[in-house]
Amino acid sequence: MSVKKPEIKSKRDDFPSTKTRSGKLLEDLDDDVLRVNKLKKEFKKNHSLKDSNNEDDDQSWQEQSEYFKNIDTKSFRQYDLACSRVKDFYEEQHEKQTVAYNIQARINFKTKVRAKMTVWEGLERLNKLLDESDPDTELTQIDHALQTAEAIRKDGRPRWMQLVGLIHDLGKLLYFFDSKGQWDVVGDTFPVGCKFSKKIIYPDSFSKNPDFFNPLYNTKYGIYSKNCGLDSVMLSWGHDEYMYHIAKANSTLPKEGLAMIRYHSFYPWHQDGAYSYLMDDHDKEMREAVRAFNKYDLYSKNDEQYDVEELKKYYIDLIDEFFPEKIIEF
Repeated sequence: MSVKKPEIKSKRDDFPSTKTRSGKLLEDLDDDVLRVNKLKKEFKKNHSLKDSNNEDDDQSWQEQSEYFKNIDTKSFRQYDLACSRVKDFYEEQHEKQTVAYNIQARINFKTKVRAKMTVWEGLERLNKLLDESDPDTELTQIDHALQTAEAIRKDGRPRWMQLVGLIHDLGKLLYFFDSKGQWDVVGDTFPVGCKFSKKIIYPDSFSKNPDFFNPLYNTKYGIYSKNCGLDSVMLSWGHDEYMYHIAKANSTLPKEGLAMIRYHSFYPWHQDGAYSYLMDDHDKEMREAVRAFNKYDLYSKNDEQYDVEELKKYYIDLIDEFFPEKIIEF
């Protein structure tokens, strides 16, 4: 016999009945898991003996970086010059990322296990994927993962942030499981259930999305409320949201690391300042973390390929440090 879970009221329980709170309700389901993993992290910090090379300053991600000072940042994300592959991808994504689809995708995520494997095995599987939405690289995803992680490592950032660089795109494993294509796996993310911002790339293509004409969804706040917080907002389903929930349930990464994973493709927000009216104070803090991470994700993209076997041991040790269980349910 099932036991009914008692209702837990929060400061957001005064939403009008017409408001959809799917995003927050889904968050509540595994908040207890995050608390347990935080306790695990504290226990590990207090009882593990580490050498000085492994001691991390949790705030060192905030320090000014000199690593990319000579990079031509304007040469990245040139969507006006992107090939037809990229433009066709966003046409499809913007048409099909609806509220209805996003609710169903989250139900599917919560009700099935797609695979059981180590994080490193997942990274090796990504070697078969080329991201159709990315105008800046033709390399495989494991190459991009190592480029990002190594840039963070060379810049002296904390070990947990190096790991974030390695796994931030690991959610693209969705493509090999039950995705509908690449449109619900990769690409920039954006809120569904409210008006689509003009700061999203190729904004005119949203005219084909059924929600574009729905009066419940096409206003400034839509189904949300002012300053409700991004935890209450459904972002377009894909690898960011998927990997965030995997990491939240299985790792001891700090809140900043989880935010870097969850929002790194939310460019309209962290780069262009869109949707600020949905943010709460916590989101303002996390946006700074995402911005600190973004330059490593974006500006490390080049033609350099690292020797995977040479780096494998270092990163497997790093994975084991923050993922207590080696076999993860994806």
